Amino acid sequence: MAADLKDCRLYGIVDLSYITAAEAPRIARAMIEGGIDLIQLRGKGHSVEELASLAAELHAITSQHATPLIINDHAEIARMVNVEGVHVGQDDLGVEEARRIGGRSLLIGKSTHTLGQAKAAETEGADYIGFGPLFATPTKPNYAAIGLADIAQVHREVNLPIFCIGGIKLTNLPEVIAAGARKVVIVSGLLQSKDLAATARAAKQLLSASDNRNSKI
Repeated sequence: MAADLKDCRLYGIVDLSYITAAEAPRIARAMIEGGIDLIQLRGKGHSVEELASLAAELHAITSQHATPLIINDHAEIARMVNVEGVHVGQDDLGVEEARRIGGRSLLIGKSTHTLGQAKAAETEGADYIGFGPLFATPTKPNYAAIGLADIAQVHREVNLPIFCIGGIKLTNLPEVIAAGARKVVIVSGLLQSKDLAATARAAKQLLSASDNRNSKI
């Protein structure tokens, strides 16, 4: 599964601060229809029991399409539901601790906000990193936007799949790609769009077009 991350471009988050749990299955299906490569379930403030129940419902959908389902923060859910991975933040579990609690082979992603944190996550053994927030976003109110200046450097110096995140929308995705991003996470830009699947397809087209240009250089 880790090797497949090299081919992943678009990462969607089913974030319960934007939608209700009842809406989550419909959102997951729309993400899959739009070609999203990875889906994360994030529910700050929700109990482990609630999230585990919803994760099981979502995994029944994602597994039919070979789309990895990642759980935010709660590695113990990986013992209850056969999800493919866990994502941790700077103030959460360490990578090895998340693997130990998960109790099996899992993808472990880590949020990073600086080049130093990105390098540390690679040393720690993360399978991929989130890098951002690039732009101000209500999803990460406690983190200042880091901008686009370090995107090219982090890709040169960190040998992991790097998903740029934070305030990315279809309208600013071209400049994010121009700054060097090859993989992105889009949250509100998808969850608040009128047609999530169509927005995801458009984002994938932009990312794929960038891949094609780079392959010809």
